[in-house]
Amino acid sequence: MLRTIIDRLLLSIPVLFGVLLFGFLLLQLVPGDPARVVAGPTATPEVVAQIREEMGLDRPVLVQFWAYIERIAHGDMGRSMISNKTVTEELGAAIGPTVELMLASLVWSVPIGIAMGTLAAVLRGSLADRMVMGLSVAGVSLPIFFISLLLIQYLGVVWPIFPFIGRPGPWYTAQGFMALFLPALSLGLILIGPVARMTRSSVLEVLKLDHVRTARAKGLSEIRVVLKHGLRNALIPVITLIGLQAGYLLGGAVVTETIFSWPGLGRLVVGAILSSDFTVAQGAVLLFALGFITINLIIDVLYSILDPRVRK
Repeated sequence: MLRTIIDRLLLSIPVLFGVLLFGFLLLQLVPGDPARVVAGPTATPEVVAQIREEMGLDRPVLVQFWAYIERIAHGDMGRSMISNKTVTEELGAAIGPTVELMLASLVWSVPIGIAMGTLAAVLRGSLADRMVMGLSVAGVSLPIFFISLLLIQYLGVVWPIFPFIGRPGPWYTAQGFMALFLPALSLGLILIGPVARMTRSSVLEVLKLDHVRTARAKGLSEIRVVLKHGLRNALIPVITLIGLQAGYLLGGAVVTETIFSWPGLGRLVVGAILSSDFTVAQGAVLLFALGFITINLIIDVLYSILDPRVRK
């Protein structure tokens, strides 16, 4: 297990270097002058030149890249060109709400999706199977903004049960939980479909294998056969899908955060790009990469737990 983790961490080093290079080139290649953004539209050329010198933009590109690597190694991501706050402070304020929304979406949608997919596999060809697959296709096909607006219309306006604007507090407060409910419900409804379809397909394949027939021949109950010998061995592709979906959510469910005015990473990055706040965008790219690496590491560990053959 420890060797697997170390190998994955070593493989992540080239990925991080590539992300750092991409983030650096983001500042070099995008249209516009970062010094002009900091100075403002009315600044004189002399002021812009002074700011460019202070930012180190007048130095050779390789020197700038090395200085950028050194700053990142010391935990310094720079300052926002718009708010003048540190990028670490900006990202730190946004990562909490995004992780909160991601976990709240996964914690209820993944168990329901797995349960629906398993039920559909066991009752293959039945009315329940068709209903589960129909709901899954509907969940995959409907755009997130449509589901969000429907929930706002009926659970926020027609029946004013849940608030749908902003985040008044963390999830463990009454106001924070109520505000989190609709965004998490919207994202979760989108996730159930893919998880249910993948679970159904994987469980159907596993139930055909010899060890499952052997378990039935030994007289084990059908529930135990399905849960212990079928579902557990079918979870690896499902976990892969969940990891990809979690990475997508960590990257920022931009539409959901925008509709519900949720102060997360997706909304922050969109605002940074629109306002040419390149340093915040650089920091966000690095943070997303670290998030994906962490999620993939967790998935690899779960692989080893579910299937001991992966450790060999």
